[in-house]
Parts: sequence; C-alpha cells; structure tokens
Amino acid sequence: MKIAVMGLGIAAQVMYLPLLARRRDLFELAAVCDLDDAHAARIGGELGVTAYGDPMVLLDRGGFDALIVLTNGTHAPLVRAALDRGYWVLCEKPLAYSRAELDAIPADARLMVGYMKQYDPASQRMAEVLHEAGGPESVRHLDVTVLHPSSESQLLFAKVRTSHPSPEALAPYAEVDEKAVTTALGPRAPQRLRRLYSQVVLGSLCHDMALMRMFTDPPTGVDHVAVWPDDVFPPSVEANGDLAVGRYSLRWHYLPGYPSYQERVIIHHEHGSLELDFASPYLMNTPTTLTSVTRIGTTERRIVFRDIAEAFERQLVAFHRFATQDEPPLTGRDGALSDIVTAQRIVRRLAESAGLPIGGEAATPEASPDVGAPPAASPETSPTTT
Repeated sequence: MKIAVMGLGIAAQVMYLPLLARRRDLFELAAVCDLDDAHAARIGGELGVTAYGDPMVLLDRGGFDALIVLTNGTHAPLVRAALDRGYWVLCEKPLAYSRAELDAIPADARLMVGYMKQYDPASQRMAEVLHEAGGPESVRHLDVTVLHPSSESQLLFAKVRTSHPSPEALAPYAEVDEKAVTTALGPRAPQRLRRLYSQVVLGSLCHDMALMRMFTDPPTGVDHVAVWPDDVFPPSVEANGDLAVGRYSLRWHYLPGYPSYQERVIIHHEHGSLELDFASPYLMNTPTTLTSVTRIGTTERRIVFRDIAEAFERQLVAFHRFATQDEPPLTGRDGALSDIVTAQRIVRRLAESAGLPIGGEAATPEASPDVGAPPAASPETSPTTT
C-alpha cells in the first residue's frame, strides 16, 4: 500500500516513520507533508520521497492509496478532504474538537482513529480475560491513574527535529481550531477551560476513554470533576461517575519533573482484579504489563502477561487489513464521537461546579452528564488480534 504522512512532528519521527520503514512488507512511503516546507523537504530528502508544505496540494496530487494524519489540532477538515478524494485514512486522536465537525463524515467512512493502546497486546488480553470473568456486567469499578512527565524529559533519547511553520501558514488552521472549540463549549467559555478540553481531556485522557469503551462501555454519567492547582497548566484532573454497570474514576496528573511516565488501568470485577501498567508511549517495543488476580480454592493466583509486540505497529497492521481486507477498526467515526461526548460532559460538569460559563454542544442534552453517550458499533468495542 502506498502511503503518505501528513504532519512531521514527534509522532511521525519517533513512531510512524520508523515503523513504516520496518513494515516495508505492507507499506511503501510515497510522500510526506508539513506546514514547515523546509522541515518537510529535509525529511523527504532523507527518505527519498516527495515532500509538500501544503496539505491540500498533497491531497490533490496524490500518488498514494492511504494517508496518516499526524497534524496538531482538530483533524476533521483534513480527514474529510482526504476521504472525499477516496483515500483510506488513519488519523491520530482526537479526530475532532466538536460533534458538528463529524456531521459530514459517515459512520462507514474509510477512517480509522489512532488509539494505539487499544492495539496493545496486554490491553487485548485484558479484554479477553474480562470476557472470561463475566464481561462488563461483572465490573464493579474501573480506575485510571496517569502520571505524566514533560514530553521533553520523555524524548531526551529521540533527538526530534522541530517543525517551525510560519505564522501565515498556521493562521487558517488555528482559526479552524478556535471555531471548533467555540462550537463545542460556546463563546463565553474561559480560555483555561478551552485549553483543558482540547489539550488535556481530548489530547490525553481520550486514550483512557477509548480503553473504557473497549473494556466496558462509554460512561453513562459524570458525577464529579476537580481540577487543581489553579495557577498551573496543565493541571491535575479528576473525574468519576457511572458506567452501565459499576463505576469509574479517572486521575490525570501533569508532573513535569516526575522520573518516568506511568499509566495504570485497574478493573475490579466480581472474581478478582485486572491491572494494566503502561510505559511511555515513546519507548517502542517496551511491554505493557497485565496482572490478573483471581482465587482458586484457598489460593490467590497472580498471572503476569507481557508481550514486546509494539502497539503502534499492530495498529498499522490493523489499518492495512482495514484497507485491504475490509476488517473494521476498533475505533472509527462513532467511537471518536463517543469520546467527544464524554469530554464535553467532563468539561460541563467542571464548569457547573466552578460557576464558569459553558455553552455550545456541551450545554445540549446529548452532552449532559445525565444522558448516555451513543453506543459504539460492535467492531469498535471488540478487540482483534493484530
């Protein structure tokens, strides 16, 4: 499959481009694109492929079958443009900032949204073990804690080259981002709330929303949200509420000097516990640890599962199968929409508790904490082996 990469930042340089080179049996890199045309030209020259500084020129000239979208901000306009031209699209999260942006994208579009943790072998094994234990109906509590050091400290090994687009090149995309967030939260939402929504909840916590969809269902409500300290950004975020069965808690802490990235997802069910421990996503082929705790007679049994297969690579393989064998992805348009609804509920609950103005989509019934999110389609909630 001939493939192009749009956006040449951290994700492209550390994960996607090295993995595309590794998987030459499946992919042929045809073109790269970045709003910093000099940056694109350097990387394209090193890889021996055509480089573009304008995404629309890349899409119009073509010469490839599929596109990976790794740009900053909302991805929906570029994704729609690529789909309209007949390309298969793998788009990194978040797909969009507002529900309205997805109106023009059909549920059966040639679109896969990149939540690589859904393709982690430990995550998929956890879904299997939970099914064996009774499935989502057996869940009492799902608990997530993320300790997030600075990206700079996590990437000291990587020697990433920075893209520096001109203000003129960035301006139209920044304007689209601002309009999308305003559609989502209304024109009076404070800047800090807008940044929390786009950069933290949809920028990082959405990974855990995707895992929740995979293991149980999207949350049916948000009871409580706390954000602190007031003078720090990104702040710590805590949210909890109801699942269809059981409860959930999310805790996300940005700790710039913390020694290493940690993410722990724990499910307590009627017969035991399941625990996932993720390492930094930038460290490829570093295994996620799954620990299963159950009882046999008078014996407590602990089973530890580790697999060095890379989640990003498995996601790329799944994308290839999606395009060549029509195997549905774990997250498409509907799964991404579900995560946007959950993100808007979280921000709405925070705004209500703090007495902050909130409007737009977040104030409408579908995003209310008392209204369930639209159910994800079955292919987006059932793990597959990749």
